[in-house]
Amino acid sequence: MSSPAVTARPQWTVVEAARVMEQSRVKRLPVVDEADRLIGVISRADLPRVFLRGDRTVREEIEREVLVRTLGIAPGAVTVHVVDGRVSLSGTVERKSLIAVAVRLCSGVDGVVDVSNDLGYRVDDTSGPTADTVSRRRSQLSP
Repeated sequence: MSSPAVTARPQWTVVEAARVMEQSRVKRLPVVDEADRLIGVISRADLPRVFLRGDRTVREEIEREVLVRTLGIAPGAVTVHVVDGRVSLSGTVERKSLIAVAVRLCSGVDGVVDVSNDLGYRVDDTSGPTADTVSRRRSQLSP
């Protein structure tokens, strides 16, 4: 047992618990309530039932539902590789802000344990307007 004990909360999803178990390299995770009283234990043996989705199914859902349907990214613009629930994204998206959203949405797909990305972008929409952009906009608005 590690000290201090690595614990889970009852409101956590199984994915959250699996991530903590992997990151902490523990085989069992005590579940404790608000008063830190033991109310259960999650073990690695409990996890496969939740992650019975194959890598192919996970990849197809990410490509179809997350990237194309939800984010409007053209099919094939992003390559998705899934191995043992670990997702790797590569390719190019239109706007930089889509990268964090794509990673977050992919993390929420059932069966995903981890998401890494090597995504590029065409337009950086995360920084404020430049002085040049502001002056061009002002000149367009002036009579």
